[in-house]
Amino acid sequence: MAETGNLGVSAHMRPALPGYRDLVDFGVGYFPTHDGMRPGPLARMLEERGQSAVYFAEHTHIPASRESPYPGGESLPTKYWHCYDLFVALTAAAEATSSLRIGSGVCLVIERDPIVTAKEVASIDHLSGGRFEFGVGAGWNREEMRHHGTDPKQRMAVLRERVEAMQAIWTEEEASYAGRFVTFDRILSYPKPAQRPYPPVLVGGDGPTVLDRVLTFGDAWFPNYSGDAIFGRVAELRNRAERPVEVQMISTPADPAVLERMHEAGVKRANHWLPSGSRSTVERALEQWEAAIADFNGE
Repeated sequence: MAETGNLGVSAHMRPALPGYRDLVDFGVGYFPTHDGMRPGPLARMLEERGQSAVYFAEHTHIPASRESPYPGGESLPTKYWHCYDLFVALTAAAEATSSLRIGSGVCLVIERDPIVTAKEVASIDHLSGGRFEFGVGAGWNREEMRHHGTDPKQRMAVLRERVEAMQAIWTEEEASYAGRFVTFDRILSYPKPAQRPYPPVLVGGDGPTVLDRVLTFGDAWFPNYSGDAIFGRVAELRNRAERPVEVQMISTPADPAVLERMHEAGVKRANHWLPSGSRSTVERALEQWEAAIADFNGE
């Protein structure tokens, strides 16, 4: 696991906003679409306005014939199939900033080659000076998974093996991994990540077995905020963990009362989804998020 007392988690979650309260800092999630605000200008604006992090979503495509229900309930927004490539967008954000944490929210590891993805993660962490956070997940679209050769029934086992294989590549001079879904023997791959032993792995999802995955190969839990019930699971994670495990949340509403509950629960970072749109559209939503933060801070 990444060392949470070093560059793994705590060292890079520093107060940036005026009136910052202990234990909570703030970031945003964003679908980096080709018809919305570009990743570089967005990241620069977030850094200038005091946000701590930005996380980009990932989908390579959406199958035109789809049976998997959208978790949001309503019609699937077009942003899901209009995203830039995740690591291209992250590179643009990294080049435009100097202190903003940049991350995947989340990277669909079960749809990726682990050797190539390990190279991409290490490269962007190296180029950004150690500012990358690796949010990982399996996703929800079963047809999309199948297009990438993953059986949805095996997706969690595939996720674990691919993350563990990448961790081996990042930490070993001659890396090997032997699993059911991933196997390679004695490979050389540089650069290694700037953060040692590797960027923090934030495990997304809120299913019944997600805490097992967090404790097996993660450094932090990265669920969607889904109401007060989520805080009971935060307590469960803390009770089960035998090492420091951070909690971040995505889908945080612009509500100071929710931020207060996160503060009480020891959530490390609250992240709010911004709309994919023009600069003015993004700024209006960001202002609402900033107002909630200011209210939470008693400003």
